Amino acid sequence: MSDSGYVLREADLLPLSIGAALLGTGGGGNPYVGMLRMRELVRKGAEVRVIPADALPDDSWVCEVGGIGAPVVGIEKIEEGGECYRAMRAVEEAAGVKVSAMISAEIGGSNSLEPIIAAALAGLPVVDGDGMGRAFPEVQMTTFFIYGAKAAPAAIADDKGNVVVFKEVIDMFWLERFARTVSVDMGAAAGLAIAPMRADFVRRTAVPGTVTQALRIGRSVLDARARRQNVVQRVVEESAGKLFFSGKVTDVRRELSGGFARGHAVLKGIDGCTGSEARIAIQNENLVLWVDGVPVIMVPDLIVNLELDTGEPITTEVLRYGQRVAVVGLPAHDLLKTPKALEIVGPRAFGYPELTFEPLGGRPIAA
Repeated sequence: MSDSGYVLREADLLPLSIGAALLGTGGGGNPYVGMLRMRELVRKGAEVRVIPADALPDDSWVCEVGGIGAPVVGIEKIEEGGECYRAMRAVEEAAGVKVSAMISAEIGGSNSLEPIIAAALAGLPVVDGDGMGRAFPEVQMTTFFIYGAKAAPAAIADDKGNVVVFKEVIDMFWLERFARTVSVDMGAAAGLAIAPMRADFVRRTAVPGTVTQALRIGRSVLDARARRQNVVQRVVEESAGKLFFSGKVTDVRRELSGGFARGHAVLKGIDGCTGSEARIAIQNENLVLWVDGVPVIMVPDLIVNLELDTGEPITTEVLRYGQRVAVVGLPAHDLLKTPKALEIVGPRAFGYPELTFEPLGGRPIAA
């Protein structure tokens, strides 16, 4: 990739959606639906360039966008397509600035495509990075907010043309509260844009290179299938992950509560894996994996469910009884493992006060 980035082609969209589904840890919206929406724009002549943050002048403005709601809703309530674009234009007007590039709130699932779709409609590039390096369920859980982004102005837009602007919000937690309530009234599926950020701030706080990472992972999945290789093993090698459990889904509990899909999945061990039973806690995304009652992976590290034979990432809204699943753990980016970040995205932030974060492959970051 050159300093000026690269143009996304139609052939990139399927591997991008696969890699983003994997990095989404079960959430971020249905990636296949997002891929189809972007594919139609490309076929109509849209062109989007993916650029490194270094390609932007320090004082240029970058807008972070993403879908907000419950991923399970996205299967039946298809987005109109311009939600994030309209939200971006609303914050641009409210902030009195002109946006030069888009960036994803989270690389996970369909939200990897949201800034690309908005960029295609606006004629802007997309920064190769995001605010999570995975997916999280709540607005404040981005590296941008953790390290100082302003909570307002922000805007939320639905498929019907409604746009709500949050002109003054005292902090990111209140923005999550207000935006979540509005998103529920919008049908638990909407597009959200936060206040434009200076490019020099984005360079310091974004998880870098995640669009390219998702592409690379997705291509490795497709290549392994074509070569009839062990896809799960290829994914583990490509993503610096580790296989923690192989099992058959014996129970899935899901319910919509407060704009989130909450619940758990239970797996019974197969193929001689270590451990007889696993349990995964879910809040849109996979949060904690217990094997025989012992927590072995927890947020912010990534818990990824892959279909055992094909390596297809399984998002939480399509997880079902009888699926044969490989559970893979991936280490989170260092920006998510500082004490400051763990206050927002660690296990205790999700209601597990009994858990102390034990990172994959090393200790938490000291500062």
